[in-house]
Amino acid sequence: MIRHVFYLSLLVAFAACDAPHVPLDDIFIEKTFVPEQCVRAVKVGDYVRYHYIGMFPDGTKFDSSYDRGSTYNVFVGKKQLIQGMDKALVGMCVNERSLVKIPPHLAYGKQGYGNIIPPDSILHFDVLLLDVWNPEDGVQINTYHMPTTCSRKVEVSDYVRYHYNGTLLDGTLFDSSHTRMRTYDTYVGIGWLIAGMDQGLLGMCVGERRIITMPPALGYGENGDGSDIPGQASLVFDVVLLDLHNPRDGIAVTNQQVPQSCTRKTVAGDFVRYHYNGSLLDGTFFDSSYSRNRTYDTYVGRGYVIAGMDEGLIGVCVGEKRTITIPPHLAYGEEGTGSKIPGSAVLVFDVHIIDFHNPSDNTEFTVTYKPEECDKQTKKGDFVKYHYNASLMDGSPIDSTHNYGKTYNIVLGANQVVPGMEDGLMDMCVGERRRLVIPPHLGYGERGVTDEVPGSAVLVFDVELVEMEEGLPEGYMFIWNEDVSPDLFSEMDKDNNELVETDEFTDYIIRQVNEGKGRLAPGFDPYRIIDNMFSNQDRDGDGKITAAEFKLKADEAAAHDEL
Repeated sequence: MIRHVFYLSLLVAFAACDAPHVPLDDIFIEKTFVPEQCVRAVKVGDYVRYHYIGMFPDGTKFDSSYDRGSTYNVFVGKKQLIQGMDKALVGMCVNERSLVKIPPHLAYGKQGYGNIIPPDSILHFDVLLLDVWNPEDGVQINTYHMPTTCSRKVEVSDYVRYHYNGTLLDGTLFDSSHTRMRTYDTYVGIGWLIAGMDQGLLGMCVGERRIITMPPALGYGENGDGSDIPGQASLVFDVVLLDLHNPRDGIAVTNQQVPQSCTRKTVAGDFVRYHYNGSLLDGTFFDSSYSRNRTYDTYVGRGYVIAGMDEGLIGVCVGEKRTITIPPHLAYGEEGTGSKIPGSAVLVFDVHIIDFHNPSDNTEFTVTYKPEECDKQTKKGDFVKYHYNASLMDGSPIDSTHNYGKTYNIVLGANQVVPGMEDGLMDMCVGERRRLVIPPHLGYGERGVTDEVPGSAVLVFDVELVEMEEGLPEGYMFIWNEDVSPDLFSEMDKDNNELVETDEFTDYIIRQVNEGKGRLAPGFDPYRIIDNMFSNQDRDGDGKITAAEFKLKADEAAAHDEL
């Protein structure tokens, strides 16, 4: 319906041009549509593709490219057309539409053309120019967006991932990677692409956007692609480069921020806790440990993570930040991971090392202050009181006794604190200060402490020993400070009934301690110690000790923590 309406308008326009009083010595051109931008204007020697409708002045159609379903393709100015059309096409722009009136001497003259065009016929053509190129043309590149940084450009044999919209020169879309929601992935410069695209992608930066225009000789040539791209068609690709690597690439480490103090660097076999942001090379985010509010914890150099990350985490310091760029053959390869990481994608990780340790590590301590007088040093069994400030390796505070205004009190060797703390408090003097670094297997292990200590975290304690009470010899919970009375049982048996009951036993031991004759192990509940001592003497468990049951520790065949 639209074509018929336009056809009627042509009849009116041409009829006006054919008024008897208007002489027609040359072609007459009326431009019915001029594009806002003239992509390219026809010159002599150019090759053009155009549609036309040919009519006589009375509106009778004698020919149409539309009826044949294909454009008319021809060189201009090479006498392959009637003279008037050769002349009319020069200067036309792609997508321009013109009504061309050609007098007989610039058309088929007195001979006409068979039984189609009579002699001395004036011809009218409705022309729409779709394409123009020249045999001398090469690839034309128009970059319309360049990223602020460009550390690398596409070279021959690089593998690229890009999106594109492919159109003919008149803007007709024939293909788009965007509609498939998948990038086009290929090697460049080794013949995997049409020649024009192979050339047009060279020198691109990731994030760059460019228009690549190519003549048919560098596209699909005389025959087109058989479906959407006609023969002899110029092609226009609007391309954005998303990714770039070479099969020879290794990982790249950039943007390193190394702390001033770095006493140790990771080696294969270490266990590392780190935060990361993961993105594709074009900046598309795909994962972050920060969003989970939890570090990623793993062994390095043992194949627990992708090969590129395994390599990139070797030689780092606690607190270090670095960017690790990993080519796909050291990451997730051609397949990717599905929805988040596409196949053949370069990955970029911004990494922050929180801590690391080795399963063979012991507690490390550094003496930060030691008093001049240090006669007594802590040992197993001693009761100690100390202050501490606890933090993670990255400096995050965990806890401090100063917050509570009192010391932390334990008996060394009694499993009242984590093993690493017991190790670090040994051989200290009162007033001494130390910094302890405790690996997780000597701290709170893989589980940590909910809402306080992360799993597998290395701990740092700044400790100060405030007070120390010497413990008893190993295996003893009570000792005598002087010779033991030979009438010990009788002294306990206050009612002389030849039985020592619980209250008699307890009163006696407490009195010996108060009088300085005996000593209980410090740091424990004295009554629990005494109850334990009584139970060991009450061998038949009847709640009373007989003279036959009663024995000193020295008389025992097997050691007991009593008397």
